[in-house]
Amino acid sequence: MYRKRVLVLILACIAVLLSPTVTVSADIGPKPSVQITFTGIEGKDYYGTLLSEYSSTGPSSVWDGNDQNARYQGEYEIWKAFVEYEDADGFYFLQEWWHCSENNRLDWVYRPPSTYKILLYFPESNRFYVSPVYTQYAFDSYYTVDLSGLEGNPVLTAKKCYDYTWEIISLAVRILLTILLELAVALLFGYREKRQLIFLAVVNVITQVTLNVWLNVVNYTSGSLWFVLAYFAGEFLVLLIESNTYCFLLRRFSEKPQRIWKILLYALTANAVSFAAGWWLAQSIPGIFWR
Repeated sequence: MYRKRVLVLILACIAVLLSPTVTVSADIGPKPSVQITFTGIEGKDYYGTLLSEYSSTGPSSVWDGNDQNARYQGEYEIWKAFVEYEDADGFYFLQEWWHCSENNRLDWVYRPPSTYKILLYFPESNRFYVSPVYTQYAFDSYYTVDLSGLEGNPVLTAKKCYDYTWEIISLAVRILLTILLELAVALLFGYREKRQLIFLAVVNVITQVTLNVWLNVVNYTSGSLWFVLAYFAGEFLVLLIESNTYCFLLRRFSEKPQRIWKILLYALTANAVSFAAGWWLAQSIPGIFWR
């Protein structure tokens, strides 16, 4: 019976990894983001965008003059104002903007420009406010902008405010989910003795904490491409470490004899399930991976 369940799990993992929504390319995995919180302003309607050093990034690009490629999202006048804005340094409007007064935030969470200016537009006064040039300082770059003295100083100043608390919480959630999944697979394989489960949990805590902390460091410092490479390399190393550890030590924590092929199959299946589930969660509930 458990062999049938294992086969179903393996086939499910393969189906997820080969699904049309998952493409093996440089676009895999979390993307960089720029997230800005505005403070010191109430009761004013305003919109915001990031002006880019280059004319495109990811799916976002400058309007080419073709009406079919105009992306004004039902707010033509706002889009037109941004399109007609001429930046002193030649930075580009990429047809992405946010109604910031709704929550006092600007969150460009899918492939924002790497070098940019913050631009705000106040339609009631038809005025623009722009920042100096900034660059992404982390994979997820967080800023706050105080707008309380805007009338006296039309230049926007952004302060870095990396959200370490959220990163720690999301890291803990990822590690906990991975461990729970791998223990669930252990139960399907018949590893139900208390000593076995404790041993598997300890090994997973060590490997998953090490892997996820390392990935967070790569995530913070090196960006999406290195994160993807580190993710695959790290998962492969974890598989090797766990399979060898289980082969040498799991039998010592088992009352019944354990076959090597079963232990190896468990290690492969558990890691495949957690990898596939993590991938699915990253697309379905991205908040626990990035914001």
